[in-house]
Amino acid sequence: MEIIIIEDNDTMRLGMSESLRREGYDTADFAEGAAAVEYIKTHHPALVITDLRMEGMNGLQVLEKVKSIRPQTEVLLISAYGTVQDAVKAMRLGAADFLTKPFSPEELRLRVRQIVERLEKEKLIDRLRAENEYLAEETAQGYAEMVGSSPAMQEIFTLIRQVAREDSAVLIEGESGTGKELVARAIHRNSPRSGGPFIKVNCGALNDNLLESELFGHEKGAFTGALRQKKGRFELADGGTLFLDEIGDISQAMQVKLLRVLQDQEFERVGGEQTLKVDVRLVAATNRDLKALLNRGIFREDLYYRLSVIPIRLPSLRQRRDDIPALVRHFLKRFNQKRGQEKHIDDEGMRLLQEYSWPGNIRELENLIERLHIISDSDDIPAVLIARFLNTPTEITRGFESLPLEEALYAFERHLLLQALKEADGVKNRAAKILGIRTSTLYYKLEKFGLRENAGA
Repeated sequence: MEIIIIEDNDTMRLGMSESLRREGYDTADFAEGAAAVEYIKTHHPALVITDLRMEGMNGLQVLEKVKSIRPQTEVLLISAYGTVQDAVKAMRLGAADFLTKPFSPEELRLRVRQIVERLEKEKLIDRLRAENEYLAEETAQGYAEMVGSSPAMQEIFTLIRQVAREDSAVLIEGESGTGKELVARAIHRNSPRSGGPFIKVNCGALNDNLLESELFGHEKGAFTGALRQKKGRFELADGGTLFLDEIGDISQAMQVKLLRVLQDQEFERVGGEQTLKVDVRLVAATNRDLKALLNRGIFREDLYYRLSVIPIRLPSLRQRRDDIPALVRHFLKRFNQKRGQEKHIDDEGMRLLQEYSWPGNIRELENLIERLHIISDSDDIPAVLIARFLNTPTEITRGFESLPLEEALYAFERHLLLQALKEADGVKNRAAKILGIRTSTLYYKLEKFGLRENAGA
C-alpha cells in the first residue's frame, strides 16, 4: 500500500516518511504539491498526506486535484495554522481527516492506521457486494448434482478427488451438455479453496472487448458506457477458483493476455495502469478439440500446456447409458417436487431413453424430461409421447413393417389416435395435447378414420 507525503519542511517530511516505512507502508515524498499531483496521475496511492499551507499549490488545491484524478484515494490534511473553517472545507472536499501540528509519530501512525483499516473494510465490502451480485446470477441459473454409478463416472469421481487436493490448472473436455461445469464445481468444493469464491465466465458468449473487461475489469471512463470502476472475474475469484467455460472459442489476441495472467498471476484493468496480483486456481472447459486447433495454428501451444496440466475427458451420455435411469429419476424427482406431482416413466419409456443417441447429452435429457412432465396429463408418462419427441420407433410400431408404406402409415396413425384417446380417457382436448396437435385437427382425424364413436366425451 503506497502513501504519498507532501510537506515543504524537509525534516518533517523525511521524518513522517521514515516513521510510516517502519510500519510497512511504501512511501513517496514531495516538497511541493504540483509534482505530487503529476506523480499521482500515473500511480495509485491509497493515501495522500499533505500540508495545508505551502507555496504554489496549497493543501486544499491538492485535495481537489487528487479527488478529481483518483476519487478512491484518501487525503489526510496537516497544518499548524488550521482553523475550524479550514477543517470543515477540507471535509466537504472529501478529506479523510485533519491533523493539527505538532503531533507525535505515534499520533500520525494511529491516524494513518485508522484510515487504512477503513479502506480495507470498504474494499472488502465492495468485493463482497460484487461477489454477491455475481453469485445471485449464478444461483438463479442453478445446476443439478452429479449423478451416475457407471464405470466411466466412477473414474471421473476418482479423478475429481485426486485433482481437488492440488492447485494445478485443470482442462475439462467433453461434448456440450456432459456436465463440465458440474465437474469444475465439484473440484472447487473438494479443494482447500472451497471457502473462497467459485467464479464462472462463458468465454464463447462474449466478444474480445467484453471478455477482456469481464475477465480483468475496467476503470471508470475506460470506454463509452464505463460509468464506474468494475472488478473483473480474476479479482472476484482471488483466493478461490475461476472457471473459464468454452475456452476454445477465445481469439488469439485474448490467448496472449490470458497467458500472461497464468504465468505471472497479475494483470491491469482495462483503462488502468495499476498492476494487480491475484491468487486464483484456473479450471477451463471446452467442447472443441484443442489439439486439432493447436495443429491448425488457431490455439497457442504454450497456453494449451498451461491450461492442461491435469486433463479430464468427460464421457458422453451414449458412453454411460447405464446412468440414464438414475438421471431420469433424478430429474423427475426435481420436477415432481417443483409442481407437486408424482409422475413416472415405465420400462418401455426407459428403454427408449436408453437407446436414444443423445447428441445434446445430459442437458438434452433434462430438457426432455421437463417437457414430458409438463405436457403429459397422466402420472405415467406414456412411451408413445417419449417416442414422438425422440422420433424413434416403439413397441406399438412393430407389426406394421410388413405392410406397404401407405397402409402402414394409415394403420399407425389410427393406432396413435386410439392410444391417445385411451390415455386421455376419451377427453379430446387432452388427447390432442398428448399428440401435440390442435383439437380441431383431432376432430378432423377422428372423422377421417371413422373414430368419432370411439372418442367418448
